[in-house]
Amino acid sequence: MNELPASESKSPWQQYSVLIVDDEVGMVSFLQRALSSRCGVVDSAGSVEAARPLLERSRYDLIVLDIALPGCSGVDWLHELREEGYAGDVVLMTAYADLDTAIEALRAGAADFLLKPFSLALVLNAIQRCFERSRLARENFVLRREVGPRAADVEGVIGQSEAMFKVCERLKKIAPSAATVLLSGESGTGKEVAARALHALSARADGPFVPVNCAAIAAELIESELFGHIKGAYTGAQQRREGLFYYARGGTLFLDEISELPLSAQAKLLRVLEEKRIRPVGSEQEIAVDVRVIAATNRDLKIEVGEQRFRQDLYYRLQVFEVMLPPLRERPEDIPLLFDHFVAQLAPSLGVPPLHLDARTLARLADYDWPGNVRELRNLIERSLILGWFDIGHEPEVAPGAFSCADETLEAVEKSHILAVLAACDGNKSEASRRLGISRKTMDRKCQAWGV
Repeated sequence: MNELPASESKSPWQQYSVLIVDDEVGMVSFLQRALSSRCGVVDSAGSVEAARPLLERSRYDLIVLDIALPGCSGVDWLHELREEGYAGDVVLMTAYADLDTAIEALRAGAADFLLKPFSLALVLNAIQRCFERSRLARENFVLRREVGPRAADVEGVIGQSEAMFKVCERLKKIAPSAATVLLSGESGTGKEVAARALHALSARADGPFVPVNCAAIAAELIESELFGHIKGAYTGAQQRREGLFYYARGGTLFLDEISELPLSAQAKLLRVLEEKRIRPVGSEQEIAVDVRVIAATNRDLKIEVGEQRFRQDLYYRLQVFEVMLPPLRERPEDIPLLFDHFVAQLAPSLGVPPLHLDARTLARLADYDWPGNVRELRNLIERSLILGWFDIGHEPEVAPGAFSCADETLEAVEKSHILAVLAACDGNKSEASRRLGISRKTMDRKCQAWGV
């Protein structure tokens, strides 16, 4: 996100309104001079009592709020605003900050936290981030209403962005072919989902779909896992075993993390792709197999080839068709659909109330970089359903806001709290029981009832 230089006198913020609440006359004057030429509306008040009627008459996009105010404090009022449904951003200011104050401010739902005295550039950058989140939230809600899930005609693929629409169109075009496909993209972008979609759209849909993570199999066992082995082929091979290629006959074999294959296994895989025959480890006989291979990688195979970690001939053999899965940060407009999908999928299985996504939370999700992509979003939603708080950094001590849970019963609250403590103890039931002050027997009984 580009930072706004302090020297800029004009700004495309005329559609936004700001309310400044501070009892320090000099600070109010400073902020009014800085924002009046940039924003459409800039109002001010010296206390929460004076600010309340202003907020009743106008809907402000942003509130710049001091913590130390006469009467009601800024943090207390922010708690009230969130309970009343105010979804706009709030930037808190204070001249006396400590860690506890910052944590309380973020828990209350502050978008940013400024320590007085601050520079003009610092406050303008904080405000720009808030307005950018607001803009993204508005655009995303418009897209949800007007566009709809265009990619929904490809099984399992969730998205309405132009990037995912193009991916789905390509998947539909290449699915009928029996040729190999290479799926590229960062970890967590949904390569296995795309592979399953290719299988479902192909003439092999009635056949098996066999996924294998090449990185999860020991190098010395990979050939046996893929091609099978005969009895006595190596120490411990006490009986014949068929390989994954055999079990995928008539269907699709999905080789995830293909770059992790040892070079020796790469050579044998190339031969299988070319001849459509496998030779189990230790056997002299070959077996014909009718299998479509889809491979996936989160690495650049061209670099791997250049550094002699991946065979060039195998790379070209796999790259008959290549599909690049875009990272989530490049398609933030898909986050609302993904959110709804995962909540609908996870909430019933966890036995907890669904979560509701408001515009402010959506803006925060859209503003995050998502290094773990869709998988990270799913994990975050699952954790939030269980623990009852939401934070991009996954740290409940500094959670900037919480999802609202409708119609929570006492039993649901109890379950959420116990599961939260259990998660904080890394699944250690004895430690969780000690922290909760209940017996291990009670913990076991409740977990069994909840299917945990």
